[in-house]
Amino acid sequence: MRIAVIGTGYVGLVAGACFADAGTNVTCVDVDATKLERLRAGQVPFFEPRLEEIVRRNWPARLEFSSDLAGSIDGRSAVFVAVGTPPQEDGSADLSHVLTVAEDVARTAQHDLVLVLKSTVPVGTNEKVTQRVNAYTRHRISVVSNPEFLKEGDAVNDFLKPDRVVIGTDDDHAFEVLARLYAPFTRQNNRIQRMSPKSAEIVKYAANGLLATKISFMNEIATLCDVAGADVEHVRVGLGSDRRIGFPFLYPGLGFGGSCFPKDLRALVRTGQEIGVDLAVAAAAITANEGPVAMILRHLEEDLEGVKGKSIAVWGLAFKPRTDDVREAAAIRLIDALARRGATVRATDPQALETAATSLAQKKIVGVTLLRDEYAVCEGADALVVATEWNEYRNPDFERLRTLMRGRRIFDGRNILVPEAVADAGFRYRGVGRPPLSPRG
Repeated sequence: MRIAVIGTGYVGLVAGACFADAGTNVTCVDVDATKLERLRAGQVPFFEPRLEEIVRRNWPARLEFSSDLAGSIDGRSAVFVAVGTPPQEDGSADLSHVLTVAEDVARTAQHDLVLVLKSTVPVGTNEKVTQRVNAYTRHRISVVSNPEFLKEGDAVNDFLKPDRVVIGTDDDHAFEVLARLYAPFTRQNNRIQRMSPKSAEIVKYAANGLLATKISFMNEIATLCDVAGADVEHVRVGLGSDRRIGFPFLYPGLGFGGSCFPKDLRALVRTGQEIGVDLAVAAAAITANEGPVAMILRHLEEDLEGVKGKSIAVWGLAFKPRTDDVREAAAIRLIDALARRGATVRATDPQALETAATSLAQKKIVGVTLLRDEYAVCEGADALVVATEWNEYRNPDFERLRTLMRGRRIFDGRNILVPEAVADAGFRYRGVGRPPLSPRG
């Protein structure tokens, strides 16, 4: 089968590369000439484990990169739309890129094809795209809703071994095309779920909304534990042991970020407002997500008797490990708040130094030094904050930290350290929703 994927961002490139790795002939289309040249050289413009390896393995035999939309969709059975749907000021998803691409495909198509909406779009978008397409073509173009469910940091595995493949269409032929395309990934267990386009559009937002709500709820419980003097880790284990609840997304911390949860939650709430439905729980999850950073700031202010003039080391900049994505990252929000309060910040991350530097510059955040070595940022620090749960931060060299740091306080924003080990090394430990421990070494 021959397909085209329009958009070489996170979703489009992962989909195109993985389809190619399963034997499909794929052309990825983008208007960014510089990005296309990098991809042809085997360079992925963002960090995602295993993706660069798959791109290099399949280009140019089964994976091509082009800026020629008309030539790229010629003879293709399916064309995937994987362009961005950034949030607008009111929280709604900006569909202009999706609608423009759909119109361009309709104008240039020389045969019948299946147009697959891979971008995250609100309910009703399939209808809008179908109307736009039908206005510009005489060919049969079936619009299918096929949302992605990819976790940054594990996207390749998610695509190759999906929990489910949602296909929203009322067209039997279009469904058959997609079912055959996804067959290599569902051989052991048919995980394809067919439904209406509107149901498929809601599934994506509902899934992200529920997961984000789980995080926000757990963070509120952590706040309760913090004030009441309980240990949220004990509460977490007690909750997760209930099979109806489970452990995934039950870890308290500094809150969620990234390109999906914040944007999709706001779009979900806005969609509800537009059709007269009050999605109060989703709205509350957005508000609650501001709490953890505010709480750790309060602790920093209290424990350090103010942060003005203090040097704070921060480990982790990405919103989660195994990615370089700092969009709406808790670490960036924390650093911004510290800098505004007059603190000097030195921060590090295994993958996100470049993206963080760009983000800090765009937000005009000053007084921040980014270094690659996690121990170098601790030199002369009054306190260390662990802001992203990278594996390499879980068991640090405390003796080395003692020689480097001026202060003896560690704030574990992800609860990844062993509190007793921190205290035994002579540091005061404070986690999220955990009783603080005084130095014992």
